[in-house]
Amino acid sequence: MPSTEAITVLLVVVGTMALFIWQKWRVDLVALCSLVALLLLGRIDISGALSGIASPATATVAAMFVLSAGLVRTGLVDWLARHLDRLAGRSLGRLLLVLCLTSAALSAFVVNTAIVAVLIPVTMALAQSRRIPASRVLIPLSFASQFGGVCTLIGTSTNILMSTIAVENGLPPFGLFEFAPLGLVMSAIGVLYLLLTAPRMLPRRRSGGERVDQYRLADYLIEMVVAEDSPLIGQRWRDAPEETEEIDLIKLIRGDRASWRATATRMRAGDRLLLRGNVGTMMKRRDRLGLESISDTAVGDEQLSSAEMRLVEALVPPRSSLAGRTLRSVGFRRRYGCMVMAVQRRAKRLRERLADIHLQGGDTLLLQCEADDVARLLRSPDLIVTNEVTDLHVRADRALIALGMLVLMVGLTASGLVPIVTAALIGAVGMVLGGCLRIEEAYEAIDWQVIFLLAGVIPLGLALQQSGAAQWLAAGLLHPLVSAGPVAVLAGLYLTTAILTETMSNNAAAVLLAPLAISVALLQQVDPRPFLVAITFAASTSFATPIGYQTNTMIYAPGGYRFFDYTRIGGPLNLLFWFVAVLLIPRLWPF
Repeated sequence: MPSTEAITVLLVVVGTMALFIWQKWRVDLVALCSLVALLLLGRIDISGALSGIASPATATVAAMFVLSAGLVRTGLVDWLARHLDRLAGRSLGRLLLVLCLTSAALSAFVVNTAIVAVLIPVTMALAQSRRIPASRVLIPLSFASQFGGVCTLIGTSTNILMSTIAVENGLPPFGLFEFAPLGLVMSAIGVLYLLLTAPRMLPRRRSGGERVDQYRLADYLIEMVVAEDSPLIGQRWRDAPEETEEIDLIKLIRGDRASWRATATRMRAGDRLLLRGNVGTMMKRRDRLGLESISDTAVGDEQLSSAEMRLVEALVPPRSSLAGRTLRSVGFRRRYGCMVMAVQRRAKRLRERLADIHLQGGDTLLLQCEADDVARLLRSPDLIVTNEVTDLHVRADRALIALGMLVLMVGLTASGLVPIVTAALIGAVGMVLGGCLRIEEAYEAIDWQVIFLLAGVIPLGLALQQSGAAQWLAAGLLHPLVSAGPVAVLAGLYLTTAILTETMSNNAAAVLLAPLAISVALLQQVDPRPFLVAITFAASTSFATPIGYQTNTMIYAPGGYRFFDYTRIGGPLNLLFWFVAVLLIPRLWPF
């Protein structure tokens, strides 16, 4: 039987995993709650509690976010992306090949969420110019970024984390290109798989159609006329009575002239008003406001846009400062000059009480903007405009410095002159001193959710080892696999990690399973390195759901996908990678 200490730690682990899978709380909050629970239960001391925030893995991951931001902000990544048009040909197959190779190659050295953020609008423009649905190319873009991430030590935060765990358990750190042989094989297999299956298995969902239909806005838009006896006559909409709450005035038409953002215009009898809100609510208030419905009037994109007014779709990326906040609290309309017409959250369309909805990473906003305000959106690091491509601005001198910092970091790490954390910090500080980033931009570039996730889950992994819980699980629950040999254990660890990664944070899954892998290796008296490699690859490649990896979430709405689109094409790919890993890891990293 496990000790009392092991049982309490296991209870904390089970509770933490349940909260991760529940997904109602942010993953960093869940991780910090588990840390506090361990402290209160006395299962970890202060030094152990601080082992996460003080870990070399945490510092390295933070520095890599800064390095990646320097490469993106100087325009270097954007410049490379803009040259894809000449290489992509006119066919779907060639476009897929170029996008996959580009995404994988860049993601080997730059944080893949940043790469996908840059490539989404470029990919959609390339697809549109070739009359190819975006749904045929965005999933391959996301998957390929994950292929590239497992080719180098700096490709994903999970790789860096597992290297640190190896060192803490007396093993040599993983080399910068140690994952490359297996990573390149898996990348080649993955790209070939996508070339063969994407044209057949991915849906043909046309983008660029009527956005009123896509966001199902027909029941939230209505045209009305100001009656002769309306109490609104002589008033401005923004000063009108409380009856106008939750109803937005989008356009006022007077004669042949349309006025956008007409909330400051004093209304007259006969004015036609295009209103947005719950149609049922508007019809109930119609008589009190002195408005008359216009029968048989269908509102489409044409009524919502013009030469000076545009409909724009913008994605909230995972590290956006808007995530977790409401439109009202950030003063969205004042900040960007845009009206939010609807929000798409995965398969859901949100159209009511938008000002009070807490935004999430991966949300897509349908915005109505004046043409001059689109440029402000394109410059914002907190939104990715998916149906517009930004003007290319390359700061050539700074781009060369950014590239030099990356090369320096890679060279120092590959040569073994300094540890990876030192090399990464040198590169990050060099980005700021070289003028590639301001210090404020460097802080903004760091995904603090990932940093505090690591701060919470690393001590949890430590508690699993110190309490004896990992050893008990290895000797008890995994006994059938242990008796079957190390290859069976490797297969079980890879599959378990892959399943957990589809439902919870990949870093959390890796940290929780690493102590188990090391305990099993001690029982079998084999090298734990192959087990750690299996966990690393399984945690860094998540294809079967849109929630298993941030890049999958990012392309969900722009591609018009449904949940099982990922499962249909990604599930077999996960199984294929599992087979390849079980076959090759023991040969590349012998037990």
